[in-house]
Amino acid sequence: MRIVIQRAKGANVAINGHINAEFTGLGYVILLGIESTDSIEDVDWLVRKVAALRVFDDEKGVMNRSIMDIAGEHEGADGNIIVISQFTLYASYKKGNRPSWLRAATHDISVPLYEAFIERLSAAIGRPVGHGEFGADMKVSLTNDGPVTIIMDTKNKE
Repeated sequence: MRIVIQRAKGANVAINGHINAEFTGLGYVILLGIESTDSIEDVDWLVRKVAALRVFDDEKGVMNRSIMDIAGEHEGADGNIIVISQFTLYASYKKGNRPSWLRAATHDISVPLYEAFIERLSAAIGRPVGHGEFGADMKVSLTNDGPVTIIMDTKNKE
């Protein structure tokens, strides 16, 4: 399982011209890619890492606060997080110029893990987590803050 976390000052995701989720102020946009070998243990590991990740500034301007620490300060109707399914995180580009997504999991594996990630992250931070729609054509808008962008991969836990 692979995620790209972008610290943002406001974000939204639209599907067919309708805003599906949004927040104002500080938060995360998380792009989530799922591989066929991923499991619920990968979900749990990522949820723990995301909830505890300290990339928000404290009173001294040092990145020392987590998404939990900024709760209530900058949240919108969907908390401070929007999760977007992103199978293209598993693009293989070694042969030719057209990417292949053979490593990306099929719907029967991806959808339950995607939904579990959203549910467990919401439980971990104690508030709703916004999200896109699995497999939909989405328009994601955010103001990247910093910019701070972090990549996590459950195959690289060490």
